[in-house]
Formats: sequence, C-alpha cells, structure tokens
Amino acid sequence: MSKIETVKLNNGIEMPLEGFGVFQVPDPAVCEQAVLDAIATGYRLIDTAAAYMNEEAVGKAIAKCGVPREELFITTKLWVQDASYEGAKQAIETSMRKLGLSYIDLYLIHQPMGDYIGAYHAMEEAYKAGKLRAIGVCNCYPHVLADICETVEVKPAVDQVELHPFFQQENALSLMKEYGVHPEAWGPFAEGNHGIFTHPVLTKIGEKYGKSAAQVALRWNAQRGVTVIPKSVHRERMEQNLDIWGFALSDEDMTEISKLDIGHSEIVDHSDPKFVQMLHQVKVHA
Repeated sequence: MSKIETVKLNNGIEMPLEGFGVFQVPDPAVCEQAVLDAIATGYRLIDTAAAYMNEEAVGKAIAKCGVPREELFITTKLWVQDASYEGAKQAIETSMRKLGLSYIDLYLIHQPMGDYIGAYHAMEEAYKAGKLRAIGVCNCYPHVLADICETVEVKPAVDQVELHPFFQQENALSLMKEYGVHPEAWGPFAEGNHGIFTHPVLTKIGEKYGKSAAQVALRWNAQRGVTVIPKSVHRERMEQNLDIWGFALSDEDMTEISKLDIGHSEIVDHSDPKFVQMLHQVKVHA
C-alpha cells in the first residue's frame, strides 16, 4: 500500500492528507479498538472532538498502540459551551487530560458560535505555549472564515468543513487558498447520501482503476489537496479507505465528478436557527 501523502500547513508542520475520524463512535471499547485498528492499518491522523464523548477512549488507544507519539497527528475540537476565552483555556486542559497527552497536534473550534473569537485568543496563547502545534476552525463558511482571518493574530491552519462530490464548495476552497488555510473534509462520503457507494459515475470511474466508488470519492478530494477523515469500525473498510494513494484520477475524471455538485448540503443547514439552538443545548460536560 502506498504511503499517505502529507501537506505542509501554514506554520510549517506536516499533516497527513488522510486520517481516521471517530464521530458517532461513542462506545468506549468500540472506539478504542477502532483507533487501535486504524493505527495498525497505517493511519497516523486521528480526529476526535470533545462533543464526540470519546477522547478518553482515543487516549487509551494512543497509549497502547506502540507507535511513537511524534509519528501521530491528533486532532480534537472545542465545543460550543466552551466558546469563550476562559472556557477554551479550561477545555484545552480537559482535552489534553482525557487524551493523556502533553500536547495536541491540531485544535479546532468545532462551530463558530458563542464567543469563538475569545476562544480563539485562548487557543493562540496555548499555541504559543507549545500545548497546541496548530490551531484552526470547523464549519466556517467563507464570510465567517474571512472575518476570523482578518481578526486574529495566528491565522487558522485548517478549516474542517463538509466536502464531498455532491457539495464541493469551490468558493470556500478558493478563499482558504487565499488565506493559506488548509481544507479538511468531514463527511467525505456524504454520510451515505446520494447512493455514493454505488453511484454510477463514481463506480464507472473506479472500474478503470480497479477501485470502488468510495475510493474514487476519497481520491477526488485528496487530489484537490483536501485532507479526508473517513470513519469505519471495520478493519477491512479501513484498509480500503486507505488504499487510495497508488493511483490518480485523470483530468477527465475530475471534470466528470465536478458535475455532481448540487451546491448545498443535504446533511446540515448551519443557517437554520433551530439547528443553532440545538447545538447550544448539547452539553459535553455537566
């Protein structure tokens, strides 16, 4: 299996272009085993969050995996209820304790809600203190990302947003490039929507390379310079998701996939007030 490619972030540190996500794996034993399997398979980027309620399980896997800490790239995220200067200071310490780590490779604001600028200033301080190797944001649409980049001192290294063949966000990618922010895709399989795993366009392209529709979807994003973090609790699927580095899609393939974009999310509407209200009600600690 070919080696995972990496990208150099705007502060000079290297980040893999593919990682392993643990969203919706709340069971501690299942999560721990999944992370152990992922690391054994070859993943080095592990993406969790305070709101996933599984940082401790991820931490146990990191301690047991046998891979040197410096070879791993661990990401976690600040939740809405901690979005303030003091809240973020405490949340960073809590995540480090739960993960059992003396530093976090990438720390992201999970949702730009609450006093996220105040929280970001606390993240800048932790970054300068060496507790965070890189800092960034998630779910920031272009106008929000521009405001953050024009406001803060340390530009976000990453913006993790929904990116897949049916929601391609070319305008968002263009702005990220302008500010030197690296794009990372959550939901690279569109959470199974649009029949992505059997989609005729992706399947037909995959047949040329002996690859599945899922592998084509991942490769397409990676070829755009986007880090992908697919999730699976099945080792065979983990291996398949990682097997995207030994082939390249042609320009014609990329053009065909570009036609699948519907221009909006069918997973989440961040502009829906009820969605915002719901996120503010989600508590990650009592």
